[in-house]
Amino acid sequence: MGLDRDENRVIVETENGKILGNREGSCLEFLGVPYASAGRFEYPEPSGKWEGILDATEMGAACPQYRQWFAHLDVPERLFYHREFREGLDIRYDEDTCLNLNIYAPENGRNCPVIVYIHGGGFNSGANCEEPFRGNRLADRGVVSVFINYRVGVLGYLTNAEIREKTGFDGNFGLHDQITAIKWVKKNIADFGGDPDNITVMGQSAGAISIQYMCLDRRNSGLFSRAVMLSGAGLFPKFALPRTAEKTHEYWDAFLDSAGCGSLDGLKALDIRDLFGKLEDFRSGRKDNVYNTMPVVDGRLLEKPVDEMMGDPMDIDYMIGFTSCDMYAPLMAKIGMDYAKKTGAYAYYFDIDAPGDSNGAFHSSDLRYMFGRLGTSWRPYTKEDETVAETMMDFLANFAKTGDPNGDGLPRWESVRKHGGKPLRFRRDKISAAGPNYLKLAYNMISKGEPKA
Repeated sequence: MGLDRDENRVIVETENGKILGNREGSCLEFLGVPYASAGRFEYPEPSGKWEGILDATEMGAACPQYRQWFAHLDVPERLFYHREFREGLDIRYDEDTCLNLNIYAPENGRNCPVIVYIHGGGFNSGANCEEPFRGNRLADRGVVSVFINYRVGVLGYLTNAEIREKTGFDGNFGLHDQITAIKWVKKNIADFGGDPDNITVMGQSAGAISIQYMCLDRRNSGLFSRAVMLSGAGLFPKFALPRTAEKTHEYWDAFLDSAGCGSLDGLKALDIRDLFGKLEDFRSGRKDNVYNTMPVVDGRLLEKPVDEMMGDPMDIDYMIGFTSCDMYAPLMAKIGMDYAKKTGAYAYYFDIDAPGDSNGAFHSSDLRYMFGRLGTSWRPYTKEDETVAETMMDFLANFAKTGDPNGDGLPRWESVRKHGGKPLRFRRDKISAAGPNYLKLAYNMISKGEPKA
């Protein structure tokens, strides 16, 4: 790496060409770096070489999604998360350039552990530029972090017989994007000071579910060494598991008809705003939208039903977490701990009520702690919260380095195998192994459920 004439800029040379990034203190930022390209309803192709110097000093575009045009801020849950993670941000959306990633690297780092983060959003929304997703504080701990964008919603999970006839499989464009991004990181991250042989994949909610699917496929062995799954690990009830691609064709064929498109080519030709407008009209008359806009058993990335694959996950290091007021709190706690016991994971139970309202430790409330972003929130976090955040970042950095989160000056964290199947419990006043009734406490939170906002 070499500094540009402007001391706030830095240039790195990669196999694909030179990249211009930002220098923020001792952290180097490379934003909106393209890792692949893809046509609509086509599978990703890794990025090739570019001419000149790629400007990576500003956030890249996110995948187009319903909230780009249909914010639905009158829906309490959506208003809640908009205020929590997106309010005030200038998020761009673009179908052609959304397959990009943000890299945060320690200046002068060499062979640093790498974390690749996959955002959540129910497989229908989300972006790598949302408020919690910055890697500066992890760079201070000697970790290179990468936050990826991938296709969501109709662009990420439509299925269609024409595609299957052409490629032998269909659906899961978003999962293919994620795998392609991780492969890009493995190939290129050494140019940014990262160790390609020490990659941790990390995600929350839909991102965690995506990672679990990767961990059930032994063909991914060697692509990454560790996995962190927050609020999304474990075997969900049968009705919430991926269907076969063929079983979702009826839904998407019905959408084609409602959109007035006689074929997939007709859908490809629609203006992106028109596409989402027609989809919004279609969704308003259906009650099965969620289960048709998510990963499918495609015979390629998911070769067979998930419940048949759960017995033999990859033999790597795992960290699993959930919050006390998580989405479907009792279920998330139970299935997460079942999977933690199966994998011998380090598990945590985040039991810190967010200050400022009565929503408790809501789904995603641990993210600001994990990345040290409490100070950018509207919530009145305290010094005690900052202390917990520092501890959580230390745990995460240590786990990325060695597969063991423990370190000098930190509370002792035993894996569930060593601690009788119990997680570490995070509270403001104390971080310690959970007591025997921690799961009962999670069950008692069911009355709170999701944010009331």
